[in-house]
Amino acid sequence: MTARPAEPPVSALPGLLRKLATDRLGLMRDAAALGDAVRVAIGPKKLYIFNHPDYAKHVLADNSDNYHKGIGLVQARRALGDGLLTSEGPVWRKQRRTVQPAFKPARIAQQAETVAEEAEKFVALLAQHEGAAPVNIMHMVTQLTLGVLGRTLLDTGLDGYGEVAHAFEAVQDQAMFDMVTMDKVPAWLPLPRQRRFRTARRELHRIADALIADRRGRMTGGAAPDDALARMILAAAESESVDGAPEQLRDELVTLLLAGHETTASTLGWTFHLLDRHPEVREKVRQEAREILGDRAPVLDDLHRLSYTTMVIQEVMRLYPPVWVLPRIAQQADNVGGYEVSAGADVLISPYILHRHPGLWTDPERFDPERFDPQRVAHRPRYAYIPFGAGPRYCVGSNLGMMEAVFVTALVTRDLTLDSVPGHRALPEAMLSLRMADGLPMTVGRNR
Repeated sequence: MTARPAEPPVSALPGLLRKLATDRLGLMRDAAALGDAVRVAIGPKKLYIFNHPDYAKHVLADNSDNYHKGIGLVQARRALGDGLLTSEGPVWRKQRRTVQPAFKPARIAQQAETVAEEAEKFVALLAQHEGAAPVNIMHMVTQLTLGVLGRTLLDTGLDGYGEVAHAFEAVQDQAMFDMVTMDKVPAWLPLPRQRRFRTARRELHRIADALIADRRGRMTGGAAPDDALARMILAAAESESVDGAPEQLRDELVTLLLAGHETTASTLGWTFHLLDRHPEVREKVRQEAREILGDRAPVLDDLHRLSYTTMVIQEVMRLYPPVWVLPRIAQQADNVGGYEVSAGADVLISPYILHRHPGLWTDPERFDPERFDPQRVAHRPRYAYIPFGAGPRYCVGSNLGMMEAVFVTALVTRDLTLDSVPGHRALPEAMLSLRMADGLPMTVGRNR
């Protein structure tokens, strides 16, 4: 039996730099076509792309301490600072311990009524557009997820902060630009993109400061609050960092604002798009919602009863995982599945291509919620499906995100029909999250 090489052979990916700038998903597909372990040279840098459950498990879980956040997230630190998404080591562990209690299953279960209320408000808002001109569903689900985030994690309303989403668009655009240019374009250059980024960063800082001041002003000497923002404020006060370094608290909140709304908004957008493309699936979701809910709002116990809707959401996140790539940098040399990885190398684990691996998924491009029937799930490797990441950095908000996606999908599909606009193509755009380029215009009809 021939031994495997010490390192994957250096592979040539045609149009590498161009695709890195304009077609990152295409680049991932090209790499996956070459094998489960691919090494690419970008000048003096080494980039390893691993596309196998065992390799994902090693990098993300088994030896996670050796792998710090990598390309894309490194550049995002310019705007997000050292928040939970970009921080490392003791800083990250402290932040995780601070917010973790706000995401415990028992507390998230208590938020079911709030999530259902926001979902009902969303359906009512959509219904106002019945028979009217198309609406941009992506804009509307972004406002919805911001509303849920505010009420469940910040103990405040975010209705007056719609500019958050626009600011994050500029932030992601700049992060991807910095990644493609290898940080070689000075930040002080007055390029239009960089001016938009600086304006967006100032706006995000203003919003974060206002939210912190408001929440701090409403904290009393009574029972300790359990929302994420209050916990962050108390932790900062205990470490005497509020007056000395308010930037750290601001960074943590800005990161929570981004991660807390963008990923679920992306999932909901792709869900409504795929349900429109597959009316037979949409009808099954509708029938389940009517049988389980009748004409009432969902409650916590309905979450496990809406089993088909849950499978739909899981299949949506298989095809369009909100976090499409998990970039890492190897701190020390390592061995991943028999392949040597050198210290300082960039390593990519991409849920987008892992979820399409033909050896793991039959007809992987086909939309098939039945893949997530529990009996079929039991026969797949655990790390074949990682829409929320894996290991210590597994998404802390996964339970809340799933509840929100299932409740909203069930209520919208029960009461309304969303149809795509003829000629519009829903195209994925790989930024920090897998968002939908050019929005999602749809018409609204009411079910009778």
